[in-house]
Amino acid sequence: MAAEGQVAEHGPKAGEYIVHHLQHLQKDFDFQSVKQTSIVDFSVFNLDSVFYSVLLGVIGCFLMWRAARAATSGVPGRFQAAVEILAEMVENQAKGVIHNAKSRKLVSPLALTVFVWIFLMNFMDMLPVDLLPQIWHSAGPALGFKDYMRVVPTADLSTTLGLSTSVLLICVFYNIKIKGLGGWAHELVAAPFGDKVVLYPINFLMQMIEFVAKTVSHGMRLFGNMFAGELVFMLIALMGGAFTLSATGIGLAIGHLIAGTVWTLFHILVITLQAFIFMMLTLIYVGQAHDAH
Repeated sequence: MAAEGQVAEHGPKAGEYIVHHLQHLQKDFDFQSVKQTSIVDFSVFNLDSVFYSVLLGVIGCFLMWRAARAATSGVPGRFQAAVEILAEMVENQAKGVIHNAKSRKLVSPLALTVFVWIFLMNFMDMLPVDLLPQIWHSAGPALGFKDYMRVVPTADLSTTLGLSTSVLLICVFYNIKIKGLGGWAHELVAAPFGDKVVLYPINFLMQMIEFVAKTVSHGMRLFGNMFAGELVFMLIALMGGAFTLSATGIGLAIGHLIAGTVWTLFHILVITLQAFIFMMLTLIYVGQAHDAH
């Protein structure tokens, strides 16, 4: 999308512009005990990702609540009809994967929430690249913060891996609920190569690899697509920011408008598809937790 302001003559170079826009608004809580006992530093939080993901989650829940509250048995309005179509689509997908009707009472609304939430987070990529960061550039330093700001939570790996880890925990819950703790523990060592004592270590290792691979790929797929889309928008914004009253500058401005329009239209499909894929993989993984090996 278009940059909010033109790049000044002595403004940042292209690389500096992109690097600045890829920096998160972070807070180091300085958990010394955590830092001393863990290889991974869990004390740094990307406040922008946390803020926008929570805000969009609240907005998504509010929209669904409004649709449910305004639902009537008569002729539905456009918004109610759209929500009903979406809910029916999710329910049909859940029926094809999860055959336990009791589980679907929780999993179907969960899948709907996942789709709406991720779509809204992805949709932040459709805003002009410099719109919210430029506002924060004026307000942030005045509040004692740095002027870094990223507004697409799903372009942050910590967000997407957090979501996929939550799906993993739900799968663990249903594995224990459906199969029992003993039954699932036996499955961990008996599958996929057979219920033989000599194969127990190999089976357990393969199960752990499968859980880790599914969780990492689940989060990385969403992150990779959204990060790439965000980066393309930044490059397009640079074309518009290079406008000058010259043949090259005018050519870049025209290219900015054409590329921005084409990429925006294409990216609408991308953000919707990525939300759908994440939702479907959630249903598939939860469905696998219901299956006995």
